[in-house]
Amino acid sequence: MVGEMVRIPVDTRIALKELADQTGLPVQTLVAEAVEAFRRQRLLELTNAAYAALRDDPEAWKEELAERAEWDGVLADGIDDQEVP
Repeated sequence: MVGEMVRIPVDTRIALKELADQTGLPVQTLVAEAVEAFRRQRLLELTNAAYAALRDDPEAWKEELAERAEWDGVLADGIDDQEVP
């Protein structure tokens, strides 16, 4: 898929050109950054949905909270206060 051409609407091309002119970045970089921003946003949306589903299951949420409590107990296990920045 490397080097594959992608058709985009004219208004999107115009917006990309304007952004390239404003930022001095190549259109290719702008597209890559936009895709990465969308990918990250999508990951957050899916993560939020997964946590919402987990919270909707009282037993599963109880188990999640219990596991978090276990991990909280070992966060600084064996670390001297002076070693922590």
